Order: sequence, then C-alpha cells, then structure tokens
Amino acid sequence: MLSARQRSAAAIAAATALNLPFGTIYAFSVFLRPMESMLGIGRAEMTVVFGMATISLTVGMNLAPLLYRLVPPVPLVLLAGLGGAVGLGLTASAQGLVQFALGYGLLFGFGGGIAFIVVQQGVNQTVATGRGLVNGYVVALYPLGAMIGAPLFGWAIDAYGLRATLTGLALVVCVATALTSWLIRLADIRMHDASAAAAVHDQRWPIFLRLFVVFFLAAAAGLMVMSQAAGIIQAYGGRTMLALGATTAITGAIAAARLGGGWLVDRFPMPIVAAGAHAWAVAGAVLLTLWPGPLVAIPALAMIGMGYGFISGSTAGAIAQYWHRNAFGRIAGQMYIAWCVAAISLPVLAGWLYDRTQGYGAAVLVAAGVNVLGALLALGLPRRREA
Repeated sequence: MLSARQRSAAAIAAATALNLPFGTIYAFSVFLRPMESMLGIGRAEMTVVFGMATISLTVGMNLAPLLYRLVPPVPLVLLAGLGGAVGLGLTASAQGLVQFALGYGLLFGFGGGIAFIVVQQGVNQTVATGRGLVNGYVVALYPLGAMIGAPLFGWAIDAYGLRATLTGLALVVCVATALTSWLIRLADIRMHDASAAAAVHDQRWPIFLRLFVVFFLAAAAGLMVMSQAAGIIQAYGGRTMLALGATTAITGAIAAARLGGGWLVDRFPMPIVAAGAHAWAVAGAVLLTLWPGPLVAIPALAMIGMGYGFISGSTAGAIAQYWHRNAFGRIAGQMYIAWCVAAISLPVLAGWLYDRTQGYGAAVLVAAGVNVLGALLALGLPRRREA
C-alpha cells in the first residue's frame, strides 16, 4: 500500500498525464488557417466550433461529480479519454463543418471535461497542504499542454499534414488515458471522503456568484488570446513562424500564471490577488492599443492571458478555501460554466469583428473594459475562509 505522500504524488501524476494532451484545446489557434483551408470555412465558423468544444467541456465537468459517485474512477477515466480520442479521429477524417463540430466540438470537449474534474477531485482528496499551489498546478496543465503542442502541431502540419497530426494526437490521448487509469488504480484514489461530515451542500451563493463573475470576465479576455493568439499576431503584421513561436511563449506564460495564482492565494487574500490579475491584463490591452505592432503584440497578449491565468489558478485555490474538499468537484464544475460562457462571448465577437475589419483593435478595447470591471468586483470577495 502506498503512503499518503505517494498517493498524492500518484494523483498529481495522473492529472498531469491526462490533462496535458487534452490541454491542447488551448492550441486551437494553430489549426485556424490549416482547417479553414482544408474545409473551406471562415474564422467565425472556427470560433463557433471552439465555443462548442468549451460548452461540451463544461457539460462534462458538471456531469463528472454525478458520474464519479456512480462509476468508479478507473472505468470513468477510460470512457472519457477514449471518447475524446474518437472525437479527434472524427476530426482528422472530417470532410465538412458538421463532422468537425461533432468530433472536436462535442466528443473531444466532453471527454476532456469529465476527465479534468475526475483527476482534479482525486488530487483534492489526497493532498492535505498547499492546496492552492497544487490546484494552480493542475489547472496550469491545460495551457502547458498547449505550449508543448503548438510548436509540435506547427511542425507536424508542415511535415505530414493536418489530418495526420490530428490522428497522432488521438493516439497520444489513448496512451495518456491508459497511464492515468493505471495511476488511479495504483493509488486507490477515492472521489469522496466518507469520514467527513455531511457538508458539502452549502452553496454560499453570494460568494459563488461574485467569484463566478470575476472568473468569467478574466476568462472572456484570456480565451480570446488563447484561441486566436496566432491569428492576432499575424493581423498585427507578424509572420507565421513568429506567430507560432509567440503562441508557445504566451501559453507558457499563462501556465506559469496559473501556477502562480494558486501559490499567491495560499499567501495573500483572494481579493488582492484577483484585482491585481485583472489590472495586469488591463495594462497589456492598453499597451497594445497605444503601440500596435507584432513585437508589442506578443508581450501585450501574454499580459492579457496571464491575467486570466492568475485568476484561474487563484480561483481553484479559493474554492479549496471557501468550500469543503468533498464539494470541490461540484463547485469547480459549476464555476467552469463561467469559462464556457466566456468562450462563446468575446472570442466569438473577436472572430466576428476580424471577419469584418481584418483587425483585432476593437476586440482588445473590449477586453480592457471587461478586465476593469473584473478588478472592481474582485475587491468584494472574502479575504479567506478555511473550509
């Protein structure tokens, strides 16, 4: 039998193995031009599919707490992971928008959502200290997967084509699913602490709703960057290779910010961390508005994305502070509805504006406005309450 520390390490390793390949959803911007060319669709259709993927991801996240009370975690992870792989296979063979939307927009997102909450709940059931940092790490795995995936996808698309690249990603998801299932079985991870008091049904609506809106506003601006970073940099005059390299750097910065957000909320009050994150994003939008250009766009977009990253990591840590660990999966799944709504708000609007103006200036100004509002609302969050 593994020790408590070994079980925690196995849970974190399981989350790492599965979240990295599913996190390539954040490298979606690399697929924009190749997929548009292959299927003959526009930027607005691409952002709609990305929005569908985030909706199905969120639906999976909210179904996961119900499912892991009914189905053991190992078969549940297997079903979720293999479902995502099937979705990628359908995307690789797509001949039109409908099959692309079914495979990537529905199946890949749905499988990723279930898998994400299952492994994150497993981590919270095994880790006793530094939960802000650990939860920041878990949510950082999605942009980290995109950071790894973006340059690999760019190289593979040039060398082998888009269809072969997506097929390869499907195979990686299958291998990661098998490894994660083995780690969960090895650590004997349970999804619910039966020894805890029946708690866990106190929603604390005023706190939840304020945190929800603060997270939504950061995510709206951040997902615009994450879903269209390569396209935005190209619109500001950057070449393709610069855009791909910058996408990697930006997603890396967001991953680091998610980890940093979790670390910060272990040490400083959530209102200060969240308001500071939004203010950092505003500074990036102002920078790009005043000095438009490809070399300024890279750090400016990184700042907007990092604002979202800080909020994402600190929100996961704040959930661990405000609610009992048995409720973590349920509250986190509900909180990620904000992420879903954000993905079909400003990112879609930005795509629509681009199709009509061939630029992203107006979208950057909108992002600045939502981040200002987010900073003001963040100041009203509770300083701390241990669950």
